[in-house]
Amino acid sequence: MKLWDKGFTIDKQIELFTVGNDREIDLHIAKYDVQASLAHSIMLKSIGIITNNELKDLEKGLQELATDIENGTFVIEASFEDVHSKIEWELTNKLGEVGKKIHTARSRNDQVLVALQLYYKENLGTVNEKVKTVFDTLLNLADTHKEKLLPGYTHLQVAMPSSFGLWFSAYAELLIDDVHLLNAVAKVVDQNPLGSAAGYGSSFPIDRELTTKELNFATLKYNVVAAQLSRGKSERSVAAALGGLCNTLARFSMDVCLYMSQNFGFISFPDALTTGSSIMPHKKNPDVFELIRGKCNKIQALHSEMLLITNNLPSGYHRDFQLLKANIINAFEDVKAILDILNYAIQQVIVKDIDLKDEKYQYLFTVDSINNLVVEGMSFREAYQQIGGQVQAGTYTPDLGKAHTHVGSIHNLTLDKIREKYPH
Repeated sequence: MKLWDKGFTIDKQIELFTVGNDREIDLHIAKYDVQASLAHSIMLKSIGIITNNELKDLEKGLQELATDIENGTFVIEASFEDVHSKIEWELTNKLGEVGKKIHTARSRNDQVLVALQLYYKENLGTVNEKVKTVFDTLLNLADTHKEKLLPGYTHLQVAMPSSFGLWFSAYAELLIDDVHLLNAVAKVVDQNPLGSAAGYGSSFPIDRELTTKELNFATLKYNVVAAQLSRGKSERSVAAALGGLCNTLARFSMDVCLYMSQNFGFISFPDALTTGSSIMPHKKNPDVFELIRGKCNKIQALHSEMLLITNNLPSGYHRDFQLLKANIINAFEDVKAILDILNYAIQQVIVKDIDLKDEKYQYLFTVDSINNLVVEGMSFREAYQQIGGQVQAGTYTPDLGKAHTHVGSIHNLTLDKIREKYPH
């Protein structure tokens, strides 16, 4: 069944190409099409297109479909083009003629657009909740291990003393920036496009304010052309926000992989969280974090894909938009899984004691030595040259244990302030 069926048979090769993997992907938005169809039905009743009894029938039929979707028993057979044609067929099959009325004053583009907006809105909220969980875990780890020092690196060269508290809380605070972008994008998608029909509205006196209220959108996308133009714009915005979050997660995962290696040896994980080698029996591979890194890098590329698909398209609907759906939905599902597994794994991290008196770390403290000379009255430049000369001559002796007391430093992590910053 096709919503646009006019009685002729489409070429099978053309059908296969144009439908693509819509049936599989549409299972992710099925419940949102049902929600939108219910709101649309309530609106059609309010303007006299369907009767009160017909609305009751549609409500019952749609609720049954919602239950099937929730239970995982809803199937989109190959005979249907997409979820929208399947739902209309089910309603017509169960309820008769009233099922054929539900498409009044809307187009399939309309259905896809509102279902996706509802999907984005809910899943941005879910991602936000999972980010908060990871944020809390990182801050708790920072507090637990705040006294344990860690070599800091620039250019992968020994630089200055850091700590596990500083490391964990750094990534926690970075997540705040990512949440700000997620929240901004949530406002972009929290606009009801339903009622734009094919992009130019309808001659029916539809009540778009009513459907906005029924679907719990914050506002309406008033201009019907703007509503259709939001397809692609929403996806680009979502991809940018998810990509920003994934950048943070990928960098953290890279640190984990690096710090697990024998040449660093700063952290480890229980054997059950790692994999081995088929030939080297000593290996404990950080596969989880490598896959997080790889998946996150893939998601960061999504924005470029969304941009290139939609760039320079004229106004109105184009079938190109169909190509946005699969990868943006897959990205959401991947991000949710990434956040879950990262939070599960990192809670079990084994933080090792690092001997910063080891010779390879002796230059961690050159800046502290310079600062000591400055405090004693020497100019910074002279102190820099003096300590630099000792390093060159091999006579430098590290000055261990100088406290860093300013806000955000090793010995003043201000974890409470970071918690307060988190958007509510």
